[in-house]
Amino acid sequence: MSTYHSNEPKPSQALVIAAFASVYILWGSTYLAILIALRDLPPFLLAASRFIIAGIILYSWCRFRGSPTPDLKSIGHIALSGILMLFFGTGSLVWAEQYIPSGVAAIVIATTPLWFVILDKKQWEFHFNNKNIIAGLLIGFGGVLILFAGNHSFSFSGNRMSFLGFIALLFGALIWAAGSLYSKYMKAEGTTGMKASIQMMAAGFASLIPAFMTGEIQHFHISQVSTSTVLAISYLVTFGSLIGFISYVWLLSVRPPSLVGTYAYVNPVVAVFLGWLIAGEQIGGRQVIALLVILTGVIIVNLSKEKKPSGQG
Repeated sequence: MSTYHSNEPKPSQALVIAAFASVYILWGSTYLAILIALRDLPPFLLAASRFIIAGIILYSWCRFRGSPTPDLKSIGHIALSGILMLFFGTGSLVWAEQYIPSGVAAIVIATTPLWFVILDKKQWEFHFNNKNIIAGLLIGFGGVLILFAGNHSFSFSGNRMSFLGFIALLFGALIWAAGSLYSKYMKAEGTTGMKASIQMMAAGFASLIPAFMTGEIQHFHISQVSTSTVLAISYLVTFGSLIGFISYVWLLSVRPPSLVGTYAYVNPVVAVFLGWLIAGEQIGGRQVIALLVILTGVIIVNLSKEKKPSGQG
C-alpha cells in the first residue's frame, strides 16, 4: 500500500472520520459476533467462511466496477499481507476466544499500537522524537493494564488453555502489525478494494488448511448452524470485513500506522460495553476509569502532528 505524501491530494476529512469510526466501533463489536458464531462453528472454519465469502463478494464488486485484477507479482505481495494480518492476526483472535472472554481478548489486542511503533523502522525517528505519540501510547496502554487488572472474571491460574490463548493473542497482535506495515509499504498494483478482496480470500483459503488438519471440516455438519450463527457471520462479513477491513486498509494509505493502530485502544471500550449491554457483564468503577484513560491516550495520539517538524533530520 502506498504511503501518503504531502504533495498528493488530501483525502476528505469526513471520509477519514467515517473510516476511523468503522475500525473503532464496528471492529469493537466483532468480538461479540465472533463469540456468538463460535457456539456452532469451530474457529478455523469460521475464519475461512467469513473471509472467503467477504473476499469473493468484494472481488466481484470490484470487477463489476471495472477494477482490473493485479498482476501475479502484486497478487503474491497482497496475498502475503492478507495472510499475515487476517490468517495469523484475526485467526489467532478467533481461536483464542474459545478460551478467553471477548472483552479480555479485545484488551490484549490493544497492545497492537505498541507493536506498530516498535516495528515501523521507517518512522522510528519521528515516533521516538514525538513526545505526544509516546505519551499517548503509554497512557493508552496504562488504561489497558487498569482494565485488565480489574477484570476478575478471567485468570491464568490452573488454566493452561487461557494462558495459551493469551500468548496467541499477543503473537497475533505482533503479526497483525507486521502485516499492516508490509501492506502499507509494499509496491503492488490494484485499487484499495481489489487489494482487500485478495487479502481476505488468501486468508480464507489459508484458514482451510488448519480447518482440514484439525478435523474441523470432517466433523462439521450444516445442521448444527443456528440462526444466531448465520446472523453473526453475516455481521462479520458485512461490517467486520467489507466495511471495517476496507476502511482499515485505506486508512493505512493515508494516515501513519501508529495513528491507525489506535483502534485497538477503542475496541476494548466497545467490547466491554456490548458485553455489559448484551451479555449482562458487570462494569465496575475500575473499568470506567480504565476506559477514560484509554480514550485519553487515543485523543493525545490523534492530536499529535503527523509530520516531523522541518528542523528535524
